[in-house]
Amino acid sequence: MMAITVININHPAGLARKEVDISDANSRQVSSNQVGPHRSLAKLVIRHLASDYQRPVAAHSERAFNAVRQALSDQSRPLVLDSFCGTGHSTLVLARRHPDHLVLGVDKSAHRLDRHPQEDAPGNYLLLRADCEDIWQLLLHEGLTLDYHYLLYPNPWPKARHLQRRVHAHGSFPRLLRLGGRVELRSNWQVYVEEFGAALHLAGHTSYVAMLPAGPALTLFEDKYRRSGHALWCCVSKLAP
Repeated sequence: MMAITVININHPAGLARKEVDISDANSRQVSSNQVGPHRSLAKLVIRHLASDYQRPVAAHSERAFNAVRQALSDQSRPLVLDSFCGTGHSTLVLARRHPDHLVLGVDKSAHRLDRHPQEDAPGNYLLLRADCEDIWQLLLHEGLTLDYHYLLYPNPWPKARHLQRRVHAHGSFPRLLRLGGRVELRSNWQVYVEEFGAALHLAGHTSYVAMLPAGPALTLFEDKYRRSGHALWCCVSKLAP
């Protein structure tokens, strides 16, 4: 397996994977004071599409990205990105699914990445301890785009006042769009998936939102949610970079 890059440096809060106890199959449904897409979603998305996200790339993200530069200089390959990868379980699964790609798993938490499964693994993936929005920017700066981009069960930030912490209402959302590729978001909160699809529509992209069909789980959360009886939802779109 490629060297796993995990850099233990404190950094500011940003977009994140949902933190849930996955020790058993009893998982609560998402609780929110929203019953449908947020009424301010369109205004926020349009504003972000018309502006440039200004937060500079953090030093720890820049250092983590050096592993990507090195891997691509050794062997140029198309890219798969697993944003908010948590423990990297999903990254490992995706590396097996896309053997001809370099698969990048990104999460901001060293604690989660330290729990990456230690098992026989393919040699086509990297785990990066970094902010996802920084890695999106660094990929764009290098002129790189994606074949596939997975956003699997990101923190839904279900309180209405936290709308701007959701991926599709965050200032970095245009970076995600410019990376292109087949984007797939999965969540156990239908509203989140519908909002993501609406944001893509506002940006001029077509997508479909549907209940996730039965199949092998990509993440430990997905397995737990299914065993807990949750309805799982996905939004899929093919973005032109």
